[in-house]
Amino acid sequence: MNEDKNLYYCTDLSLASALVLKFPIDKIDSANTKKVVFIFIDSTQLQNNIENFWNNSMRVSPLEYFNSIRNLKTRIYSNG
Repeated sequence: MNEDKNLYYCTDLSLASALVLKFPIDKIDSANTKKVVFIFIDSTQLQNNIENFWNNSMRVSPLEYFNSIRNLKTRIYSNG
């Protein structure tokens, strides 16, 4: 992994599930068995989408969002 890039660390499954619909996950850190960290490459677009998510103005397909949650849970429990 390139250490020079700016990274965004997310521990919220619902946010990560929405973000992964538009941005690839760089890494999933499951070293702490109680809290998984989803790591994205940070950008202005990513930050705008995070803000939109928390402001309830991000628009995604409900079915894609549900599938995204399931897929991330599968990745978590299959060790990434």
